[in-house]
Amino acid sequence: MNHLLRSHAPISDAGWKLLDDEARQRSLPALAARKLVDFSGPHGWEYSATNLGHTAELGVAPGEGDGVIGFQRRVLPLVEVRADFELSREQLRDADRGADDTDLGPLDQAAHQVAVTENVAVFHGWQNVATGISEASPYEKARLGESPSGYPRQVANAIDLLLGNGISGPYGLALGRDQYRRVVETAEHGGYPLFEHLRKILEGPIVWAPGVDGAIVVSLRGGDFLLDSGEDLSIGYDSHDSEVVRLYLEESFSFHVATPEAAVAFTP
Repeated sequence: MNHLLRSHAPISDAGWKLLDDEARQRSLPALAARKLVDFSGPHGWEYSATNLGHTAELGVAPGEGDGVIGFQRRVLPLVEVRADFELSREQLRDADRGADDTDLGPLDQAAHQVAVTENVAVFHGWQNVATGISEASPYEKARLGESPSGYPRQVANAIDLLLGNGISGPYGLALGRDQYRRVVETAEHGGYPLFEHLRKILEGPIVWAPGVDGAIVVSLRGGDFLLDSGEDLSIGYDSHDSEVVRLYLEESFSFHVATPEAAVAFTP
């Protein structure tokens, strides 16, 4: 038995498989950060901190004399993220009988919320928890504007800026909801789709990134941004009564920006 306490839940093995598969399918499209940064792990629930490889001097260490100096290792603590939800026991029993229309809406919502939280932490930061890519980038943030016809020029300028600072490609592009929709919609008007035009400029992926405010061009050369996972997205058991099972979706992670110069952010 582990901390998720799944063996205490009134859910069959088939039911747990259904829930795990649903959580995976619903969260993957929205987990934009993992498509653009280095991912390490999962290292397990007990994994508590990311080694930064630096120390802070503590001054003279306690003891006799003043010839000993102390240094403290610097680490980045992991943050735990949890979203609670409830499922109908009757719906779960129907699923065990073979029903293919089980209402898993609360799980779907929790999966999306956790994915967006991760995206925001990585791309925009989390106060006192993580410095995001956008806030760490040293470049002035240009404005994308309302018309997607200007996106190729903006992205090309960003890549030129990165290359000028010795940051090689390929590159990826994280687009907020509205910006992604605008890019995709241009394919309906004929001509060369803007989506493909941007991909040729980037030589890398364009990612739908709920939680992103605007857009961010990121180098995919590796080693610049690290998402360190303790426990990956997992469903745990909280309690139940005769009608519902109370569950939660959780993960633990840290995020570290090693090279702030490796990304360019745009405001909407």
